[in-house]
Amino acid sequence: MTRHGKNCTAGAVYTYHEKRKDTAASGYGTQSIRLGKDAIKDFDCCCLSLQTCQDPVMTPDGFLYEKQAILEYILHQKTETAKKLKAYEKQKQAQKSSSRLESKSEEREKVERFKTRENSIVSKPINPFTSGLNQGGETGRTDSSSAQSSSSSSSSSSSAASVASSSQSLPSFWIPSLTPQSKPTLLKKPSKTVLCPMSGRPIKMNELIPVRFTPLDPGLDRVALLTRQDRYVCAVTRDILGNSVPCAVLRPSGTVVTLECVEKLIKKDMMDPVSGDKLSDRDIIPMQRGGTGFSASGVDLRAKEARPVMQV
Repeated sequence: MTRHGKNCTAGAVYTYHEKRKDTAASGYGTQSIRLGKDAIKDFDCCCLSLQTCQDPVMTPDGFLYEKQAILEYILHQKTETAKKLKAYEKQKQAQKSSSRLESKSEEREKVERFKTRENSIVSKPINPFTSGLNQGGETGRTDSSSAQSSSSSSSSSSSAASVASSSQSLPSFWIPSLTPQSKPTLLKKPSKTVLCPMSGRPIKMNELIPVRFTPLDPGLDRVALLTRQDRYVCAVTRDILGNSVPCAVLRPSGTVVTLECVEKLIKKDMMDPVSGDKLSDRDIIPMQRGGTGFSASGVDLRAKEARPVMQV
């Protein structure tokens, strides 16, 4: 096939291959990619720092954090909430002062309107020494003139009102007095509750559970332990722990065991094998772990990036 045949654009159908090629070249459309094992954190890594935990703690929802990292996060969220609350109180005080000024200006306008109406009332003095005929004729003339003036004034007022209403209804956005003004965005009252960065539920310092992993070889130091792929084992069955092994943490002692051990051994007596404390269903917390890279691991491993859609 010639080069002209490969790049032929005279076809009547926009093929799927051409659409994907143009989408990748132009930057349009939603792209998705499947994550591999290298893009998933290990089960013993912090959800914030993504590093292996030295002093691990866990939330009641099963998310593992480094103690220093999660405490810094909680303190940072509290300071940010205090700043937002201070700005909200400042905005509230400004709104109160502006409402007071508006009420005072409205009262002043009412007083000014009352003064102008009172000053516009003028009474004409009556001469008691005029004759009754002249008075009657003058009164008739004055009545006719007043009627004419009232009719003319009513027509002028109606025309002025129609002009005013028409001018108000016209969208004269080019007039400086009618141009829209950009007002500052009103702040909402912030919530004082600190939320977990992973689950989105409220989190407190006193609810964090210390976690104790059982190392594979107690004789290895920390550096040698981190370089190994298999680092920790179950405290009861001595099975190697990993992302493919469902794990749980026992609340009284913080010991990490496998869920298979929980189902087959611990739930029979409901006793902590390390501390000997009585357990309840609330004390057995399943640990949230990363995926293994396989599609059947039960973890969503597909990442999507939404971009503008190209219309054909």
